[in-house]
Amino acid sequence: MDDPKNPLLPRCRPIGTPPSSLTPSKMRIANLPKKTPLRSWIRVEASTGASSCVSLDKLTVMRRCNLPARDLRLLDPLFLYPSTILGREKAIVLNLEKIRCIITADELLVSVKGFSGNAPGGDEWEYVEEVQRRLASRSDDLPFEFVAMEVALEATCAYLDAQAAELEIEAYPLLDELTSKISTLNLERARRLKSKLVALTRRVQKVRDEIEHLMDDDEDMAELYLTEKKHSIESFYTEHGILGGPGLSVSAPTSPVGSPTSTSAGLKRLERNFSFARSSRHESTRSVETEKRDIEEMEMLLEAYFVVVDNTLNKLMSLKEYIDDTEDFINIQLDNVRNQLIQFELLLTTATFIVAIFGVVAGIFGMNFAIPLFDIPEAFNWVLGISGMTGIIIFCGFLWYFKRRRLIPL
Repeated sequence: MDDPKNPLLPRCRPIGTPPSSLTPSKMRIANLPKKTPLRSWIRVEASTGASSCVSLDKLTVMRRCNLPARDLRLLDPLFLYPSTILGREKAIVLNLEKIRCIITADELLVSVKGFSGNAPGGDEWEYVEEVQRRLASRSDDLPFEFVAMEVALEATCAYLDAQAAELEIEAYPLLDELTSKISTLNLERARRLKSKLVALTRRVQKVRDEIEHLMDDDEDMAELYLTEKKHSIESFYTEHGILGGPGLSVSAPTSPVGSPTSTSAGLKRLERNFSFARSSRHESTRSVETEKRDIEEMEMLLEAYFVVVDNTLNKLMSLKEYIDDTEDFINIQLDNVRNQLIQFELLLTTATFIVAIFGVVAGIFGMNFAIPLFDIPEAFNWVLGISGMTGIIIFCGFLWYFKRRRLIPL
């Protein structure tokens, strides 16, 4: 009820009545799920090598490449993730330094932070242009995924090796200068240099470990043969009469626009049939197929770039050893200076002790009592001479003791 006495109080409304600001139409709109944000991609067709810029959301890419959501997190250009090479059922996920892409048997999707029209620029476009050039000039029968993966590995290894070379050019003159002149500025520059070296070594080590992990597992290398797996799946569908029509492709649709409902339903039915047939096979059958696959080409490809990245890692380890040797040399120099200061302090303390002898003599003769020696005119000279000779003898005795104990190099 309204309160006529206080017009500032809000009016009461019955329980269950929606607020006037939210009409039923607005409530329905508010309950709708939020649209997934779009991400920019550069798409390269495997058959023609043509490139185009597309905007796809996460769900579309997941259905398109049959990937889980956790794999797409590795390709987010706004975050930094360690280098990763993942072989999935229908795609290869690559996160190698500045190249983040998804490789399938039919296309290549390169993740970019943003683009303006079709104007090329940036590391992603350089990678795409190199892939197109390799596709146009290749004379062998290498699958598309081999070409795209080789260009990615080559670009990554070249980028890491260039960074290692720049670090070497900066490091060696700085370390040589540091050995000749130890200063706060040079030490700070050496500290920043070592931080860069540790970070770069970690990145190179991660790429090397990923390649080594693939080389050590034949099944993981066999998963990278996407074209061969695609042909095997199509042959399986054809032999069992599952294929719905001559124009229906087994792979996911390549157009960013949504497919018709009938095509989508047919693809889902084909995927369920193939998943059931594949799950019914015994694990030994899969191992036999893996052994039959010729993984020698992929092994040779990975081994070639493993040697390159291992060479880069050896350069960085040699630079790290040079920095460690420089640190040891500096520590030795500082220890030597510290020892010299200790020796000087020891000599200064000994000299102070000798001077204290004169203070004792002066204190004795400065007392107020009568001594017959004070009446002799030559007494002062005798006292001064005897005290000086005694101090010199004591000082020489200390020096002999220090030399015998090798406390001071004399």
